[in-house]
Amino acid sequence: MPTITLAGKEFEVDEDGFIQDPEGWDEEVAKAIAPTEDVAEMTEEHWVVVNYIRNYFIEFGAAPMIRKLCKETGFKLKKIYELFPSGPAKGACKIAGLPKPTGCV
Repeated sequence: MPTITLAGKEFEVDEDGFIQDPEGWDEEVAKAIAPTEDVAEMTEEHWVVVNYIRNYFIEFGAAPMIRKLCKETGFKLKKIYELFPSGPAKGACKIAGLPKPTGCV
């Protein structure tokens, strides 16, 4: 499996660049990943989504479905795509340091 260095840490990633071990993730890693997903700067709104996705993953072992993400964060789907142009599954989950989701986000 290929490796990349983000914020001075080395990570194994899959073929799409998703970190395989979410334990090494921190906010500096998220900031390093963000530009690769067309997110120039992590705003408070970005952190609301990223932290919700991470907390959900820690509790349930999977990324949340998009309807749940929208309901729990209060953001409409359109806003999620404005924050994460590559989408909630690809962009938000990748920035959150999660493995590639297997289902819908």
